Amino acid sequence: MKPDKLIIGRINGVYGVKGWVKVYSHTDPVGNILSYQPWLVKRQGQWVEMQVIDSHAPQGGKAIVAHLKGIDSRELARDLMGSDIAVMRDQFPEDDDGFYWTDLIGCDVKNQQGEQLGRVTDLVETGAHDVLRVKGERSHLIPFVFDNYILDVDLEQQQILVNWQADQYEEDDQ
Repeated sequence: MKPDKLIIGRINGVYGVKGWVKVYSHTDPVGNILSYQPWLVKRQGQWVEMQVIDSHAPQGGKAIVAHLKGIDSRELARDLMGSDIAVMRDQFPEDDDGFYWTDLIGCDVKNQQGEQLGRVTDLVETGAHDVLRVKGERSHLIPFVFDNYILDVDLEQQQILVNWQADQYEEDDQ
């Protein structure tokens, strides 16, 4: 089952003394995170709706700074550090593949031989193609290329079937 919320960023710092926060954006381009309103910010285990009332993108990187309604001091902003930012899935257009990267995080990965390789912990953008980071007994970096390495994605079962050997291209855990 697809989650009803999609995580699009994380508050990772404070900016100034008037309650602005630094935000690491998972969107591409970075500024697209500002296109989605309201934000749902996870505070003390609960999702809280918050409005961005002002923002700007410092030069370079994956960060923006934002001023959230009701957050008017450095102390209040500091309380938000480490909080995920999400939006409701229905705020996004349907993806051509039927899922977003966030849907793949936590999926079990098994190969055609029935061996469990682990769970998806992350996706990495390499330029040529995206790569699944899979952690299990061993770690694997599996190119996210349909019909070559990725054979099936079953979000209902939270499982990805791959054309990959358990001893193939292990990632160094050190």
